[in-house]
Amino acid sequence: MHKKILTLFLFLLFTGYGCAAGSSDIDRTVQAQGQLLIENQQKISDLQADVDTLRGQLEETKYQLNQTIERQKMILQQMVNGSGVSPNTNSDSQEASSEPTSDSTSSKSSSDLSGWKTTGDDKADYNFIMQFVNDGKQNNEAIDAFQKYLKAYPKSSYQANVNYWLGQLLYKQSKKDEASFYYASVVKDFPSSPKAADSLYKVGLILLDKGDTKNAKAVFQQVVNKYPKDKNAVALANKKLASLK
Repeated sequence: MHKKILTLFLFLLFTGYGCAAGSSDIDRTVQAQGQLLIENQQKISDLQADVDTLRGQLEETKYQLNQTIERQKMILQQMVNGSGVSPNTNSDSQEASSEPTSDSTSSKSSSDLSGWKTTGDDKADYNFIMQFVNDGKQNNEAIDAFQKYLKAYPKSSYQANVNYWLGQLLYKQSKKDEASFYYASVVKDFPSSPKAADSLYKVGLILLDKGDTKNAKAVFQQVVNKYPKDKNAVALANKKLASLK
């Protein structure tokens, strides 16, 4: 009898120990899973923050692009309506009085425009960049350089020319919307510049390329009406008008 009781006692003792050990393993497993869940939640929060940041950057870029497009539309509409392109000697007197006779090259010698910086001499800088334009070299670098020029010399008498050549360089790269912006800037801001008639003609070409025949014809007609002394631009515009009848 005592032997049976002892056996039963030992059985219950070892069974209880096994249950306690099993409970401890379960607790550790639950704690590990809980820690893993917390870490995953933190990673998700970090990813969400990154997504929010990227979304904000995308919205800002979209806003700036829309502003540029709207400005282009406004300038083009002004030209089509015949406003903002009449000669204005007061606003363009400085440009007209010191317009360079030719897009000559600079006496400065260099074979590279990369990392170019303005020197403080608008004429020397203009001629320096033009040597690369005339040679047809480093067009991307020339675009960057002329854009720096516009910011550095907002009152330079070469502003009209720089806008015109930016239009030419970008048009050559088939970036017609950007080219149109610079051509339109010449027409709007420097209507009495020798570059204005050809700039207006190029705006008409870009509209025609886009299939906007009606507005293209209106622009070509403005070239004829507003710049009758520019024989070359008038001849080109008349030729286009005749082909569009």
